[in-house]
Amino acid sequence: MFEFPVLLGDVGGTNARFWVLDERGATPRTLSHEPTRGHPDISAAIRASLRKGGDPQPRSAVLAIAGRVDAPSVQLTNADWTIEAARIGDDFDLSRVVVVNDYVPVAAGAAGIAPGDLSPIGAATDAGRGARVVLGPGTGFGAAALVPYEDRLAIVSTEAGHTDFGPVDDEDFEIWPGIARLEGRVTVEALLSGPGLARLHAAVRRIRAGGDGTCIDPATVTETGLSGDDSHADAAIRLFSKYLGRVCGDLALTFLATGGVYIGGGIAPRILKVLNDGGFRKAFEHKPPFAAMMRDIPTSVITVHDPAVNGLAALASEGDRFIYHGQSWQG
Repeated sequence: MFEFPVLLGDVGGTNARFWVLDERGATPRTLSHEPTRGHPDISAAIRASLRKGGDPQPRSAVLAIAGRVDAPSVQLTNADWTIEAARIGDDFDLSRVVVVNDYVPVAAGAAGIAPGDLSPIGAATDAGRGARVVLGPGTGFGAAALVPYEDRLAIVSTEAGHTDFGPVDDEDFEIWPGIARLEGRVTVEALLSGPGLARLHAAVRRIRAGGDGTCIDPATVTETGLSGDDSHADAAIRLFSKYLGRVCGDLALTFLATGGVYIGGGIAPRILKVLNDGGFRKAFEHKPPFAAMMRDIPTSVITVHDPAVNGLAALASEGDRFIYHGQSWQG
């Protein structure tokens, strides 16, 4: 159980977002969004956020972080912060601190997400009663599954972003020699993330125009690709869409996600038109011998801003409903 008010946090490699939940079932109040690299550690960011939010006095905290939560000391994947639940508890005199992977609350929020907070990709179909998968390309790539278990919901966090990813069709084999390897590997996150979109653009330009392989800002790739000002950027976005569909299909098969696949992160809402052009669903469904099953699984982009916040509030208010792994400290 959590003592209220509860500090809620969604901590990524770029931004740390904080809210306070005053009481069970209430609407979370926004404190602030802090740049991760603007503070030496998470406690400094929390202090700044509490100060900007009117100095509420939380009694406990639920924090979602973009990293693997498997030890008392957790390192953010794409930033320099080390997060320890016990230290946060001591720094702010809290009774309980729970730290989870950042896609645990997104999965919890998917349990009750409203249709108005979703933009379907492809023909809209009704979600089944089975497992759901949530994932998202952003600064990195996160993924989790929400699996019904009797009258409760088990949340399975993953490190799917760090699995290997390889070429399949002729277009892939053309581009693959131009893709920069990271420690000798091409992973899901190496392509399906902001930096990954930049790598895809650099690879297309290198192979098709003799470019030097220099990466440009992912936002510029998106802007010039969607506007038609850069044919290589357009090709990179379409590759990104195809690869995202392929990985979504792989995860749907892995968890038998007949309840649907829900895509968060900062990139997908910006490229909805491309996602709906057909390449995404074609790659998603092309999973013989299970193509018929895949056609019945709905895919949607989460369009609500900060999708983790409702899930964080659900973990604090309805904790007994969910089964999940995390780091828990009690004072």
